[in-house]
Amino acid sequence: MALQQHEQDLLDRVQSGLGIGGTWEASSSGATFDVQDPATGETIKSIADATVEDAVRALDAAVAAQDAWAATSTRERSNILRRAFDLLQERKEEFALLMSLEMGKPIAESRGEVGYGGEFLRWFSEEAVRVRGDYRQNPEGSGNILVSHLPVGPCYFITPWNFPLAMATRKIAPALAAGCTVVIKPAKLTPLTTVYFAQLLEEAGVPAGVVNVVPTSGSGAQSNALLSDPRLRKLSFTGSTPVGVKLLEAAAGNVLRTSMELGGNAPFIVFEDADLDRAVEGVMLAKYRNIGQACTAANRVIVHESVADEFARRVSERVAKMTIGRGAEEGNEIGALVDDNAVATSARLVADAVENGAEVLTGGQAIDGPGHFFQPTVIDKLSPQAAIMREEIFGPVLGIIRFSTEEEAVEIANNTEYGLISYVFTENIHRGHRMIEQLETGMMGLNAGVASNAAAPFGGVKQSGIGREGGAEGIHEFLSTKYTLLPR
Repeated sequence: MALQQHEQDLLDRVQSGLGIGGTWEASSSGATFDVQDPATGETIKSIADATVEDAVRALDAAVAAQDAWAATSTRERSNILRRAFDLLQERKEEFALLMSLEMGKPIAESRGEVGYGGEFLRWFSEEAVRVRGDYRQNPEGSGNILVSHLPVGPCYFITPWNFPLAMATRKIAPALAAGCTVVIKPAKLTPLTTVYFAQLLEEAGVPAGVVNVVPTSGSGAQSNALLSDPRLRKLSFTGSTPVGVKLLEAAAGNVLRTSMELGGNAPFIVFEDADLDRAVEGVMLAKYRNIGQACTAANRVIVHESVADEFARRVSERVAKMTIGRGAEEGNEIGALVDDNAVATSARLVADAVENGAEVLTGGQAIDGPGHFFQPTVIDKLSPQAAIMREEIFGPVLGIIRFSTEEEAVEIANNTEYGLISYVFTENIHRGHRMIEQLETGMMGLNAGVASNAAAPFGGVKQSGIGREGGAEGIHEFLSTKYTLLPR
């Protein structure tokens, strides 16, 4: 399928080189890699493939720019981030289309991501000037305690493919607000949005070397080189838990500050007293947003046995009517999955669930190409032994398991090594408070299917991560706390 002219024009405006020290240049090896539209399987652009030497030069640039950027007034850093926010709003349609082209999500959802991702620029433009310290007398009365917060220093960011803009803004915005410089490695599958965003930051006034972009097909070698460099001060990674564990091991050598936003296995609990209309709307958002390719996606839908039949019927009717097609085209609700592996995973998990006694209510099949499509699916009567109960789905597959008591629902929900987010639907406020205390997750949506917000701390517990992104907490991930004694 040939690209439309406006699509090609946009792709032509995206740099094909590496962003190092304020210039866009070819890889030192001359190598490139292809970026494909997952809805067609066709190459839409080829970009420079960074070598380890290129990544080290990017860190060189970040180190060289660090002192001057840290010395920039917080008001100036705030103004630059605000200009970036304004520019992003002006170019909302460009960024939305670019994300749909390289990642496959429906254009309407891409527009939503531009809005969500942009809020991190606006939020941290405001937080930049609000970092507070402390000054107080020590208990002995022999001196005063001065507490200040200083930039951590050069940071290395590794972002995933599923939210190409939001994952970049969620990391870059607080780093710049805090006075840190950045080297970012976007995902090989979706690097174009990050490159285009870096171009926007240049236009907003970010100085040369403050943000450096090094897409690569050899991420392991690049990351190992940077994490072993004593000049690096911070690592922030969003991705799978197994990869996060390896990065933590590599970061331990230099005792790096780390932020880890890792895997999820989100429970979505519907109690017998839930507003079913609201619960159905909530699960449609929590499960099918981003084609199910989100760490916050509802993975295990845990429904009370007294309302399970009705809930399953309503959800299945909604899902069966969803439109499927190329994300860049208006009106489609389910776009392409990111690659063939994602399709294969969805098919395997559905087959495993059926083998363990589950019933497919709608969907359940891969769709013949071109492109990587899987039918939006609802499975009922999941067995506790089904692989879906343990593994992230990362596809448009909703699985329902039934429960009879509140204690059973909590046990099912907590029976995982992950703890990112949970969703609870109940009209009983006391039960809602019990769930806040008992569910082992870093976030919770109470009668809500979407909880993420730039003004709130995003992150998990257990093997879902370390640290928080967003909220007042987010900027402190990029600040070191210093205590000074002032004797009397």
